[in-house]
Amino acid sequence: MTLRVLGVDPGLTRCGIGIVDVEPNRKARLVHYTVVRSDIDLSIDQRLLIIGRGLDAAFDEFTPDAVAVERVFAQHNLRTVMGTAQVSGLALHAAAKRELRVGLHTPSEVKASITGYGSADKKQVATMVARVLGLAEPPQPADAADALALAICHAWRGGVVPAVSSSGGSASALTPAQQAWARAERAARGGK
Repeated sequence: MTLRVLGVDPGLTRCGIGIVDVEPNRKARLVHYTVVRSDIDLSIDQRLLIIGRGLDAAFDEFTPDAVAVERVFAQHNLRTVMGTAQVSGLALHAAAKRELRVGLHTPSEVKASITGYGSADKKQVATMVARVLGLAEPPQPADAADALALAICHAWRGGVVPAVSSSGGSASALTPAQQAWARAERAARGGK
């Protein structure tokens, strides 16, 4: 069964959105990509409104099965991390109101999944995204390529992960790798 994944590379000035269809054999096909932009001269509420509308439009038009969002990580620039976190919240909200499961992936996890190297640069990621999707050239701008990489990574890492109970059980059996991932996710949220 084909899995449609919508990837979000959150950013307040540029929010990358990428949608791919991935077959069970891991073959990925480009569906769409775009970047939603907000003007730095607007107030924060207006910027978030623009990005939220762009996300809603993509969710509604392309009806994904799953969503992948870049996990917000600490940066030295507090303004940048705050804007990224706010846009991540918009993506999580858009997925939740459509009852879609969300996978959060770190940049190094995505890079390792796409290129085989967790410290790959943006050009290497974009080049591999183009190769995986059979594109003549890398998607531009980099925010779009990053969103597509997130979507591909998510599908390749198991796509829609079954819900895991607080005791570690699930409705369907998890692989050992998925069990380890679920334990790590619970630990990150403060669970055991």
